[in-house]
Amino acid sequence: MIIKKISKKEEGSIIVLFAVGLAALIAMTGLVIDGGHLYMQKSRLQKTANAAALSGAQEIPNSESAVNEVVSYILASHGEEGSLQQSSIENNSKLYVALEKSVPLFFATLFGVDSLPVKADAKAALAPMGAAKGAVPLGIDESVALQYGQAYQLKVDSGDSASGNFGVLALQGPGAKLYGESLTYGFDQPLKVGDIIPTQTGNIAGETRSAINYRIDSCPYPSGEYQNRDCPRVMLVIVYKPYEKTTTQFKSIKITGFAYFYVTDRMGSSDDSIKGIFIKRTGAGTAETAMPLDRGAYAVRLTE
Repeated sequence: MIIKKISKKEEGSIIVLFAVGLAALIAMTGLVIDGGHLYMQKSRLQKTANAAALSGAQEIPNSESAVNEVVSYILASHGEEGSLQQSSIENNSKLYVALEKSVPLFFATLFGVDSLPVKADAKAALAPMGAAKGAVPLGIDESVALQYGQAYQLKVDSGDSASGNFGVLALQGPGAKLYGESLTYGFDQPLKVGDIIPTQTGNIAGETRSAINYRIDSCPYPSGEYQNRDCPRVMLVIVYKPYEKTTTQFKSIKITGFAYFYVTDRMGSSDDSIKGIFIKRTGAGTAETAMPLDRGAYAVRLTE
């Protein structure tokens, strides 16, 4: 009889322990599921904040309304248009984006907790471009203080690459044909601050006219709309300082930065200069460790 009583007590204890253990297991499972769900939502929201900050910051040189439009578009494309808490431009060079949303829970609802807030923020900053692909074989001496929006004429007749503030460069090598290809389509290899580039000599006015008019004809937007990123009238040009010089001409230059030039006019059969304006703009280049000169060409990067 005593043995039977002990057995019944043990069975009762096992049932109690099993029930407690099962409850703990269910609770742990709930924590894992809810915790994993919160983590995934937090990660997704952070990626959205990063994308909104990076994309929106590209429009800082244009206008605040353009920044807001891009941020709204990115959030909508990620299904987070209702999560925006703050979008602000700092010092005309940084964009801060803060997001927050309520994430519904599953097992935690058994304890009266239906949802928890998830937050994410990101800051993207403009930095002078230090490396890029797609530059054209044209350069501006770093001593020139650019006036953005002011009309410039970049002369390209025979001999102008030898002196003055404007240089014609041999990015692919010497020769008018290679120069014309680089000017038409952009140089397809990366260039960076510190690179040494030889200058181009000879008469390349004809190749210049063909390339510039091709770029104008290929732009689908009305003249003056340089904010559009797929308009070939916007050219990435090189900022330089003389590197090797003879008594009559510069033989090579050293890259110290980049600038954007918007072509405003077609070139006639007798023209020997490219007419346009320098603009501020972001591009697909990167900021390098070697600090480039700020001449209005910017790369965008996430910052803390």
